[in-house]
Amino acid sequence: MTEFILKTNELTKTYGRFNALHNVSITLKPGKIYGLIGQNGSGKSTLMRVISGLSFPTSGDLELFGKSSPRAMQIERKRLGTMIESPSLVLNMNTKENMRAHRIMRGIPNEEIEDELIELVGLGSTGKKKVKNFSLGMKQRLGIAISLINNPELLILDEPINGLDPIGVMEVRNLILKLCREKHITILISSHNLPELFQVATDYIIIHDGEVKQTLTLEQLENKCQRHILIECEEPDKVLGILETELATTNYKVLPNKTVKLYDYVDRKKEVARTLFDNEIMYTNFSVEGDTLENYFLSVIGG
Repeated sequence: MTEFILKTNELTKTYGRFNALHNVSITLKPGKIYGLIGQNGSGKSTLMRVISGLSFPTSGDLELFGKSSPRAMQIERKRLGTMIESPSLVLNMNTKENMRAHRIMRGIPNEEIEDELIELVGLGSTGKKKVKNFSLGMKQRLGIAISLINNPELLILDEPINGLDPIGVMEVRNLILKLCREKHITILISSHNLPELFQVATDYIIIHDGEVKQTLTLEQLENKCQRHILIECEEPDKVLGILETELATTNYKVLPNKTVKLYDYVDRKKEVARTLFDNEIMYTNFSVEGDTLENYFLSVIGG
């Protein structure tokens, strides 16, 4: 297995004077779910289209599975599965007929894959029901099944939960997790539904006005968003002793710069401050940090 699935280097896409993408450099590693976060018009779909070969960059380059030449890229893109903007479905056909049509168009001889994927996405009971009578969640799951028909190693999903009701969101979320865990498929999923992405993604790419503003792991995001009391002082070891003996908590973290993050007592900060004062702890910073996902996203894009 290659060290990375995808790598872009200063990828730029312009339409006249408009920069849809500007110097985008990202790396996707195997076995992860990447959440591509951004407002409508931020460049999410454009980036996915360039990766998929549906659009071509104005400048910069990209590698797929370690290959970068135009001819090699054409071959490597056969290892991609994509559902960009909306599923390509024939509404007057049923599930099986849609799957068969796409399998034949892709030149895939394995007929058994149709039923396997239909069962995988939970549409085995739809029978002869036409797609035009499906719920939006069912259509999205059928679109994902079609994108899996070539057994891809990288799955690209553009806003797959947009417009879904809570049940549809849950169905698609569980399917995405299943594909990564059981099929070991690397997934790039775009959305502006931050709480939902937070439940599936292992890594995050924040894009705004065509530029990647930040890339971070789930752990890093949780660390930035989890509310806590930040204590800066010259005697962190003494602070820890007081937290454990006086406040009966070990729910803290000590950073390399000796700053202490206390995750308990966030709503009782006066009690913590009084306890530190009574034990003659002099601190240079005592503040409540961390925020919601939405507010953190806004802080990154400058909103």
